[in-house]
Amino acid sequence: MARSKKKLGEILVGWGVANSAQIEKAVKVAKKSGKRLGESLIDEGFASEEQVSKALAEQFKLPYVDLAAAGVSDQIDLKAIDEGIIKKYHVLPMGKQNGKMKLVVHDPMNLELLDNLRFRLNTELDLHMASRAQIRRFLEQHQQGTAAVSSDQSLVTDSIDRTIDRSVDRSMDKSIDVTGEDSPVVRLVNRILSEAVRMRASDIHVEPMGDRVRLRYRIDGVCMERDNLPKRMQNAMLSRLKLLAGVNIAEKRVPQDGRIKLNVDDVDIDYRVSSCPTYHGESVVLRILRPDAVRIGLSNLGFEPENLDTFNRIIRRPNGIFLVTGPTGSGKTTTLYSALDVLNRPDRKIITAEDPVEYNFEGINQCQVRDDIGLGFPSILRSMLRQAPNIILVGEIRDREVGEIAIQAALTGHLVFSTLHTNDAPSAITRLIDMGIKPFLVASSIQAILAQRLIRVLYDPSKKLAEREDLDPKYLSLIDLTVEEALGKVYKPVPCDAAPGGYKGRKGVFEMMMMSAEIRDLAFKLAPVAELRRAALAGGMKPLVYDGKIKVLNGVTTADEIARVSQVASEQD
Repeated sequence: MARSKKKLGEILVGWGVANSAQIEKAVKVAKKSGKRLGESLIDEGFASEEQVSKALAEQFKLPYVDLAAAGVSDQIDLKAIDEGIIKKYHVLPMGKQNGKMKLVVHDPMNLELLDNLRFRLNTELDLHMASRAQIRRFLEQHQQGTAAVSSDQSLVTDSIDRTIDRSVDRSMDKSIDVTGEDSPVVRLVNRILSEAVRMRASDIHVEPMGDRVRLRYRIDGVCMERDNLPKRMQNAMLSRLKLLAGVNIAEKRVPQDGRIKLNVDDVDIDYRVSSCPTYHGESVVLRILRPDAVRIGLSNLGFEPENLDTFNRIIRRPNGIFLVTGPTGSGKTTTLYSALDVLNRPDRKIITAEDPVEYNFEGINQCQVRDDIGLGFPSILRSMLRQAPNIILVGEIRDREVGEIAIQAALTGHLVFSTLHTNDAPSAITRLIDMGIKPFLVASSIQAILAQRLIRVLYDPSKKLAEREDLDPKYLSLIDLTVEEALGKVYKPVPCDAAPGGYKGRKGVFEMMMMSAEIRDLAFKLAPVAELRRAALAGGMKPLVYDGKIKVLNGVTTADEIARVSQVASEQD
């Protein structure tokens, strides 16, 4: 079992600075006065401020910086962060390294302060220790000041400072104004909403914890912790978000859904807001919808040439069903919208049934599902067929009724696009049959099924060829590569300021299953998924891991990424 962290008193006794009796007395004084042990030791004259600071550095395993030593002042970059932060909190920046801000602090135990600094500086911290007295003397000797940072960062500093200084534990209508545009919490929420867009996040998670509010962004499909905000800010933030979303601020017992529209950098951004009651308060998730997110073009989705040619042929067929499958967040909607964008011409009538309508397309008739007034998928689909469309998009086939109407549309001369939640392409056939749709209808109406996942893409300017020690044989074996075959061809992610994890952006990996006579016959006979999959592979379908292998060898991504997104599919082969 690992040894626990040494106590401050133990370290000072071990160094011969103080004895056990002095430590015991300082502990008693600290308890009575409410001070920390280090402060009591200094007040009682048992240790100097420098000795306590060095002991704290030892206790927390932090490098100690002697600001009076020769050459150290040259390492301090007072222009790296806002002058107000430096003076208010007595911290000294030493520049950035490996994506982290090297910061000299005097109190490593003030976790709330450190969390706030991470948020305000928009970076992780590499902490170094110095005494408060040394930091104060250093600042007094360097009165030339610092350049101001961007107005956005100053805005967040002001918001948090003023919000924390007020009491937010009382009822919302008596504590912080969540409606006035100059209110600190209003500016803080606006900052979070705009920052997430600029960081390419797909959603924002505001999650109340027992002692804090965790703020996370999902970037390239992976959640990253942005910051931990003080618990006292919880009610103000949540009320502001709910107010913007147009939902009931007073209702905290049931889930609510709403939308926010905000202009960020001259682009109108929609946020789909969902609140859900949890043990420590309401959890709020905001899905960020950018107008250009589904207009990236088919060639940029990640299709290899063979799959792209097949895809283009399928979407131009006059009738039948084309299904896109995959878990939530795998890019199914983006793929289908990209297809509609190609097909959206004056000579074609396109109608969609969606829940909800996320992106608006000029020239396409988009219908919003409204179950509260009886306007569900079935009623919209029946109405669609009377509108004489060429192409129909059904947001998702969720049950037998919707599936049967979609199939009838396909069999009567319409091209139908839809999505389904299955792990791979062959599973879509058995899923539809399990819903209660007759096997002969499934077999005769489906033209092709595309299964997909999204993988993170290596940031090209920083990626490097992987060395032998960087390659994990376990992940390579998943895509049928050996370490020797991978050397000189496979790249590794290299973190940098532009891409902290070494990845930036995402592309799809795909498996395209065309319906052949053999597969139709198997579907009619209720064959199991494994048999359908074997027939599809024999007929030329390339599985997800094969598509992933091509992208790994082309330097697009890594074997680790392919393993992360396609493990389930690979186990079925």
